[in-house]
Amino acid sequence: MRYFLCFSYFGKAYHGWQRQPNAITVQEVLEEALSTILRQKIEVTAAGRTDTGVHAKEMYAHFDCTGIDSQNFLHKVNGYLPNDIAVQKIQSVSKQAHARFDAVERTYEYWVVQEKNPFLEDFAHKINLPLNIDAMNQAAAILLEHDDFECFSKSNTDVKTFICSIKKAVWEFKDDKLVFTITADRFLRNMVRAIVGTLLEIGLGKIAVDALHGIIKSKDRGNAGASVPAKGLSLTRVVYPETIYA
Repeated sequence: MRYFLCFSYFGKAYHGWQRQPNAITVQEVLEEALSTILRQKIEVTAAGRTDTGVHAKEMYAHFDCTGIDSQNFLHKVNGYLPNDIAVQKIQSVSKQAHARFDAVERTYEYWVVQEKNPFLEDFAHKINLPLNIDAMNQAAAILLEHDDFECFSKSNTDVKTFICSIKKAVWEFKDDKLVFTITADRFLRNMVRAIVGTLLEIGLGKIAVDALHGIIKSKDRGNAGASVPAKGLSLTRVVYPETIYA
């Protein structure tokens, strides 16, 4: 049978999601826990790859195995996993369901603080200078007018296309932090952190709002802003069609 896991993790201790030969990753830890609990080799496929230090409040992955006692399974696997990874839900899906390819929408948040906050040190990027939030939102709206985001992609990636459909991009104050929320059908490697870095430069007055059109059309990573630190980024939502569930 095929199952979908819904889980979350605090990414500070991990070199991203995907397995690596000489570094600890979320995938490695999760697969080890599942293999131990289920007493068979388990390999999981996630909705996407998060980079080193990036967090996930809601991530999905699928794996195949024989029948599972769902309630007892959650208790056992969470007891085995470290405190910075937690499984919230397991659900059977159709045999063809795919955590990555069937996802129709993904949402990320990036947190920025402008004053020292020890409680957000591991979750937010600090900017000391004043920001023009109106300009940043005007620029964020421009993203929805384009679909080729090669200028925000990490160089030398193995993707076949840089086309993404962005449905939402907005900056909002929430409690004691500034939150950038972006939703799209897919994201390129490093894309959100590069977008945030560019929008922050617009907010600091280093780049004009209208210049964003030219940056995007150039398809040149060197024309966009620097990538912001990973710690402020979290995957917060992944959406699937109801038809995948068994």
